Formats: sequence, structure tokens, C-alpha cells
Amino acid sequence: MVSSMVRSGFLRTALRARNGAPSSNVPKRNFASSSGHHDDAYETAKWEKITYLGIASCTALAFYILSKGHPHHEEPPAYPYLHVRNKEFPWGPDGLFEVKHHDH
Repeated sequence: MVSSMVRSGFLRTALRARNGAPSSNVPKRNFASSSGHHDDAYETAKWEKITYLGIASCTALAFYILSKGHPHHEEPPAYPYLHVRNKEFPWGPDGLFEVKHHDH
């Protein structure tokens, strides 16, 4: 099978040489994106400008949103039933992340 493929390759090369067609005259493959005659430098410059405009507008929007401030809510009332402890924690009378209350 391999010998038949080699023979057919030699045969094709010989036929091309006899017909005068150069073997390097292989049709160039064009992809769908390169079918038009667009100026690549123009497209690159256009998308570079769009990118810079997007970065500037997102930065301005973030600066505006973050500079407005946020509402501060009042502290909730200190309900006595929120700190009910039936037994001490192994690490002491207070929780790990609580404000230290030593008056209970």
C-alpha cells in the first residue's frame, strides 16, 4: 500500500513537470476572515481606540460610583437575649470575634 502511494506521488510529480505546471503553484487557502480586502492596520487602530475608550469610561464610572458614599445605618438596639451563653467557650468567656464584654 505504501509503495502505491509513493508511485502515485511520483506519477503526479511527473505529470506536473510534463505539463509545465510548476509544483509550487498550489492554490493558496483563504480563511473566511481574510476573504475581504480590509486594511488590517485600520482595524487594529479602530479596536485600540475602542479599548482605550472603554477603559476610560469604566474607570470614570467606577470613580463616580465609589465617590458617592454609602448610607450608614444606626446600630441595632442591644437586646439582652442576643448574648445568652449557657456555658463558657473553651477559649474563654467571649467569642473569638466578638467585642470583649466582661460585665456578664
